[in-house]
Amino acid sequence: MFGFLSFRLNEALEGDGLSLGRLIVFSVLALFLGGVATSLLGYLRPVLILNENQILYLYSTTAQVLSAIYGLTLTGFIFFRNELSREEFGDESLEQAVEVLKRRYFRVLLFVTLLSMFTVLGCNFVIAVGGFKWRLIEVVFMNVTQVSFVVSLVVIAYFIFDVVAPRRIERASKAIQEEYDPGYSVGEKGSLEEFLTNYNALEEIIQKYGRAYQSNDAVSDYRARKRISNVKLAEFILRSERIDWSLFERIRSLITLRNSIIHGAEPVVSVEMVNQSKEVLEELSEALELVPVNN
Repeated sequence: MFGFLSFRLNEALEGDGLSLGRLIVFSVLALFLGGVATSLLGYLRPVLILNENQILYLYSTTAQVLSAIYGLTLTGFIFFRNELSREEFGDESLEQAVEVLKRRYFRVLLFVTLLSMFTVLGCNFVIAVGGFKWRLIEVVFMNVTQVSFVVSLVVIAYFIFDVVAPRRIERASKAIQEEYDPGYSVGEKGSLEEFLTNYNALEEIIQKYGRAYQSNDAVSDYRARKRISNVKLAEFILRSERIDWSLFERIRSLITLRNSIIHGAEPVVSVEMVNQSKEVLEELSEALELVPVNN
């Protein structure tokens, strides 16, 4: 059984990982079924019968242990999030993948927080209603709280392994690629060489046009130390009213797709995206044809 659980955990971490929705469904389902089963067993055929002192010690300890584990997890995550920010600062092409990871980890951490709060409040309630005259209610809360404690530990463990997974950037990049080029896995494959050639030409135009902004006094010292990203330069062009919002969105999609490919996603692109890269390059060239550029 433990070998099977270990295999499933490794499979989830080496693959695309569990989505937040599946994680919540599995956790709530385990909490509900485990709570019902243990409550029925505890009410009809109790395996352990605890006195008031044992209940007080067990549930106070449970709350303290879970709080300590949650605090350590949160502290470690804060340091890890700062490390992600440093990676993003050093390589602008990691921006989209890092942002995807940050959103995912924040949502999982929010779920862990809610689950931990539920467990701690359940422990406090069990301690407060010790010796309650309605035994069924006391038994239900005692068993549901302990099941919640176990589920919380499992979710925290998954969260930790998910955060430190060695292929996290690759997984995030693949998810981005599937979002921006869903046809690459089912449609006709395009020429990756042609796509990258069009993108490099597009990037050269964006960078050339944005040099004036990089030397602008309005750019802060922080921005001066960091090369302005292609997305930000494209946004400058948009604000100067040389391109419309539709073209800007397509430029941003191409930049995001290219970054996802070079950071571990499958080196495959659909014919549709190859054609779109060519069209965007032509439209941008026409839009900036008469714009003076500082060399």
